[in-house]
Amino acid sequence: MIDSHCHLDHEPLISDLKNVIQRSKDIGIEKLLTISTSIDSFSKIKQLIDKDKIIYGTVGIHPHESDKNFLTSKQLVQSFLENKKIIGIGETGLDFYYNNSDRIKQISSFRVHIEASIETKSPLIVHSRNAEKETYEILNSYRNDDLKILMHCFTGSKEFSEKLLQLNSYFSASGIITFKNSIDLQDTFKSLPLEKILIETDSPFLAPVPNRGKKNEPSFIDFTAAKLAEIREISKSKLIEITTNNFNKLFSS
Repeated sequence: MIDSHCHLDHEPLISDLKNVIQRSKDIGIEKLLTISTSIDSFSKIKQLIDKDKIIYGTVGIHPHESDKNFLTSKQLVQSFLENKKIIGIGETGLDFYYNNSDRIKQISSFRVHIEASIETKSPLIVHSRNAEKETYEILNSYRNDDLKILMHCFTGSKEFSEKLLQLNSYFSASGIITFKNSIDLQDTFKSLPLEKILIETDSPFLAPVPNRGKKNEPSFIDFTAAKLAEIREISKSKLIEITTNNFNKLFSS
């Protein structure tokens, strides 16, 4: 299986990387996509992708960091092209829940990332919280540009997901779908086309049940896969096959 979104540059993962990778391999993980959130984060990721053949990375600035970090579209493209194991643009998007960065700067950074994603023909990893209207409107304004969209850790409404499907988006399920109070989210993932679903940990955050409250790690994705398979009423092995194929299709070029 594939963890489509983790943060190996964060503690406690980076300090225990050898064991984290081994535990990932032990449960059958064949790829880990570690996600850039800042300029400093990307510097660490460039080193991490050389640590093991299963580790891949992205380049991007998280919306929380858009006040303090900014990369132009040209800089993003250059960083993407420098290494074949950098395979996506992001994490980018809008977060109007915490408002850790100015909204105008978030929007500006989001558009820069979208343009770099289009130029490189690579997937755009999108974070969206309390910003469904604005996220959709911005993405929709690029709908004729063959944009590859991956909605990471999707927790949005079913209505939002239906709009995003019109943009050919993919959706990644995190450990949140294992939480008892995530009935609406489970219902949304039950309705999404199987060919549009990926799985992730977002580790070290959002550990799934039965490890909720602990520091998350990629090997815990097994619990998310099991729950999503239950929701979709298919075997876990089939769910893993489908989500792995979906990842490889999305990140194929």
